[in-house]
Amino acid sequence: MSVEAAAIRAGGKEWIGLTVLTLPCLLISMDLTVLYLAIPHLTADLTPSAAQLLWIVDIYGFLIAGSLITMGTLGDRIGRRRLLLIGAAAFGVASVLAAFSTSAEMLIATRAILGVSGATLMPSTLSLIRNMFHDAGQRTFAIGIWTISFSIGGILGPLIGGVLLEHFWWGSVFLIGVPAMALLLILGPLLLPEFRSGETGRYDLPSAVMSLLTVLAVIYGVKHVAEQGLDWLAALSIAAGLGIGAAFVRRQWRLDDPLIDLSLFRSPAFTTSIATNVFGFFVMFGTFLMTAQYLQLVLGLSPLVAGLWTIPSSLGFTAGSMLTSVIAKHVRPAYAIAGGAVLAALGFVLLMQVDAPGDLAMLVFASVVWSIGLAPTYILATDMIVTAAPPERAGAASAISETGTELGGALGIAIIGSIGAAIYRSLMADKVPAALPPDAAATAGSTLGGALATMNQLPSDLGAAMLEAGRIAFTAGMIVSAGMAAVAMLTIAAMALIWLRAVRPSAAASH
Repeated sequence: MSVEAAAIRAGGKEWIGLTVLTLPCLLISMDLTVLYLAIPHLTADLTPSAAQLLWIVDIYGFLIAGSLITMGTLGDRIGRRRLLLIGAAAFGVASVLAAFSTSAEMLIATRAILGVSGATLMPSTLSLIRNMFHDAGQRTFAIGIWTISFSIGGILGPLIGGVLLEHFWWGSVFLIGVPAMALLLILGPLLLPEFRSGETGRYDLPSAVMSLLTVLAVIYGVKHVAEQGLDWLAALSIAAGLGIGAAFVRRQWRLDDPLIDLSLFRSPAFTTSIATNVFGFFVMFGTFLMTAQYLQLVLGLSPLVAGLWTIPSSLGFTAGSMLTSVIAKHVRPAYAIAGGAVLAALGFVLLMQVDAPGDLAMLVFASVVWSIGLAPTYILATDMIVTAAPPERAGAASAISETGTELGGALGIAIIGSIGAAIYRSLMADKVPAALPPDAAATAGSTLGGALATMNQLPSDLGAAMLEAGRIAFTAGMIVSAGMAAVAMLTIAAMALIWLRAVRPSAAASH
């Protein structure tokens, strides 16, 4: 190894700093999951309306997605470590306020603050990795660790949340993040470097507002489609978001100091990597929506047991992440991403073999296979996104990456969920017994959960027959969704092979 190569390799301080950077990632992921466990308890205590309950659940994710671009660019200007620490302090305070909320309105407001705070944490952590790890091989490994932290948070969230709810009040789930945020505030100034772009131009507030409105409107419309179908409100919201987004793009081209440097998209590696993340999270979130319901509604598992059976897929993703850092040293990203995408497609083909009576072993095995395959597609795409941008724009590039994953996930839930629901309704059209009242029949014919809720209104033989038909219909929808996921992953493989062939492996880049 040359002296120059050794000089840019990270040492012990950087690796310890990386563990500090995983703290907010763990908490963001946990905070997305623990609330679902607490909903029955907080509903009994705060008695929110149906609309208020939806906002309690959704406002956090909406404001994370909508604020990412603004916060990523702001971190480039004022300092990424500074913004990370400001966000950590705000997240900790908002967590305490959420835990002791006395009304639905107060909880909605504190969840909104948590969302904005979370948006400061995600691009700051990723862009700081860009500054701390200059060696390409080490950086790929570090991004793998960063990615795994989200997966571990998804595992720990339901487990820790379930234990807390067994012994304490619903607000205790929000206090999980307070000690970690306090630790980040203590260790961050000691272990994390500061970096700012040095740009002195005016920060364009109208662009920040337009980016927020664009993402909020589009994601709100997409989620509305997933939950209630396509109607005038969803169409208007998506159209308004796209219109504001077009105006935002035109404004960026005219500004001397734009919020986003659109010239980044001229890089095939950058643009293809963004598309890869969007497709990857489209598949991941949409498939998880279907398999989570299959575990509980078709196999009849409790939420806790169903959650435990998702752990193997998280471990598969962790294993895939570890392998990625090794493969990336010797294999071009195009081939590593394509290989991972093909493996993920194979996992989704295996999922298509699951049947309605229940096949837990095949579902778990398929989920492990596609998780291993998805790991290199996300890690290497994220690595290319942050390195394609100049160091002074790493925060903005990280924010674009995270916004793409949020949008891909929302689209996956909406599109895959809507197609699965449409197949269910079609196959159940003549399977709902006439003995059910009209409202109950409509409920049973819309979702498998509705069929479960209404079967007690029928004689046991008719109820069992309707439930069996519902399970078959739901499984058919999941199989079609798995086929869509396989096609999406093969599309990722083709894009990588066409547009990323010129990108060298990490070892070559380091040398």
